[in-house]
Amino acid sequence: MSAATGLLGGKVVAISGVGPGLGRTLAVRCAENGADVVLAARTRERLDEVAAEVTALGRRALSVPTDITDDESAAALVATAVDEFGAVDVLINNAFSVPSMKPLARTDFQQIRDSVELTVLGALRLTQLFTPTLTATEGAVVNINSMVLRHSQERYGSYKLAKSALLAMSQSLATELGPQGIRVNSVAPGYIWGPILQGYFEHQAGKYGTTVEQIYEHTAAAADLRRLPTTEEIADAVIFLASPMASAVTGQCLDVNCGEFHH
Repeated sequence: MSAATGLLGGKVVAISGVGPGLGRTLAVRCAENGADVVLAARTRERLDEVAAEVTALGRRALSVPTDITDDESAAALVATAVDEFGAVDVLINNAFSVPSMKPLARTDFQQIRDSVELTVLGALRLTQLFTPTLTATEGAVVNINSMVLRHSQERYGSYKLAKSALLAMSQSLATELGPQGIRVNSVAPGYIWGPILQGYFEHQAGKYGTTVEQIYEHTAAAADLRRLPTTEEIADAVIFLASPMASAVTGQCLDVNCGEFHH
């Protein structure tokens, strides 16, 4: 249970990209903080699993299979959410695609287009469509970014390109939507310690004949706290920005990386 229970009491939160990692944790954490949730992703089975966790906490959950790169599918998400709950107070853009991980000189242009279509234009599409109800509630948008903003390491070029565009878009939207009472902020996680990263570390350990613990320690050594942030810690930063506690915060990017990069 979050220490800040009730920050989202009575609010309705729409979350895109609900999967087994951060998306699931966001939904559960929002419910623990008093919110009803609208869950959007392409796979209904995954949505229904998370919805069951939310309802077990005593909050309402609405599962809407959605392709956020499709105009009609995204519009149906918004219409269904408003029809069910009357209004939406918070939009969390969490949709994610695995980056190309090739040098930009060898990155396929279609991969870059696909990444931008989902990460940037998908978030913009949802923000546009939710703007009327967010205006009515003087709501908030939180976009999930990445610490890739803070470095130029090899093979992250196409991912950084998309996430940098997402940050620029978030800042512009904060300026444009501010007069309507809508706040737009970003959270930039570092490596997120959860099931997905643990599975990757297990794969790497098997590949290189080492242990998950050794890979974790090596990865965390670059961070001031000598550890990696958890999915729960990322979610709590998102909830803060979505909540009335951040009522004067907009156009900002909150880095949550245990001190790996300073900004």
